[in-house]
Amino acid sequence: MERKLKEVDAMAANHMDNGFYGQDIISVGQFDRTKLDYILNVADEMKVVVERFGGVNLLQGKILANLFYEPSTRTSSSFMAAMLRLGGQVIPINNVQYSSVTKGESLPDTVRTLESYADIIVIRHPEVGSAATAARYAGKPVINAGDGVGEHPTQALLDLYTIVEGLGEVGGLKVAMVGDLKFGRTVHSLTKLLVNYPVEFIFVSPDILRMPKDVLDVVDASGHLYEESEDVHDMIGDVDVLYVTRVQKERFTDLAEYDQVKDRYVVDPELMARAKERMIVMHPLPRVNEISYAIDNDPRAAYFRQMRNGMYIRMALLAAVLGKA
Repeated sequence: MERKLKEVDAMAANHMDNGFYGQDIISVGQFDRTKLDYILNVADEMKVVVERFGGVNLLQGKILANLFYEPSTRTSSSFMAAMLRLGGQVIPINNVQYSSVTKGESLPDTVRTLESYADIIVIRHPEVGSAATAARYAGKPVINAGDGVGEHPTQALLDLYTIVEGLGEVGGLKVAMVGDLKFGRTVHSLTKLLVNYPVEFIFVSPDILRMPKDVLDVVDASGHLYEESEDVHDMIGDVDVLYVTRVQKERFTDLAEYDQVKDRYVVDPELMARAKERMIVMHPLPRVNEISYAIDNDPRAAYFRQMRNGMYIRMALLAAVLGKA
């Protein structure tokens, strides 16, 4: 095993000319098919390394600053696990409201401080454009882990990886996104990423939670077909990917509106009985009531595989950005 680990180290030692080295990862717009193929292939390699050896010391001596202005379980712990399995270390900052921010410290000053200690910064922030702001002031690479209702590029990448893993391909698929499409940054990013492939879209939501115009404009400009609907039952038998999102109570200013739509869509055994035998159900989690627990053992349920795949994708990105993949 030691010899194999040394081989992995040697192969990665000088792979700095990969299109990612030293780059910020802020938007899915940075990815074309060449870069997507590259990062998915590296994620495959990371999966093999974890399954066989548990990890590898590609990033020994490197430090990640995990800067989260919003609560997070999955994304934060996924980045931490990814860095640790690559042999690096993590500075976890998950309660920013209790730090110097309460004293009035600006985001630029915070990232400039953290880059004094770390080699790369991962940031989640409630304001759209915050990750781009952090990247503008930081001299070290910045990865966007979600900026308000804007983008979540690493989630979109792990979603894409899960689709490929589950269905073997992306081209020719019909992808339905269901639930909160207005505030759901995961569906915004995934839609913008999937226009790199020949897919069809169905956007299912209440009228007040429709996919934003700027995202639909991207789909239109790419020449992809899409339709909008308010009823998941009408299309469930035709889709290959059912991507479900929770209605995000924290994004509503009028809780009466939230109560009207919170349980509008529920994926249960009755609905799944009408779905294809070969399809997958995805969800970025956490879920509330929108997917029944009775679905969890259905082989088409892919949402916990998504979480595992997030670690492999983030390992791939960290290694690539730091010149070790």
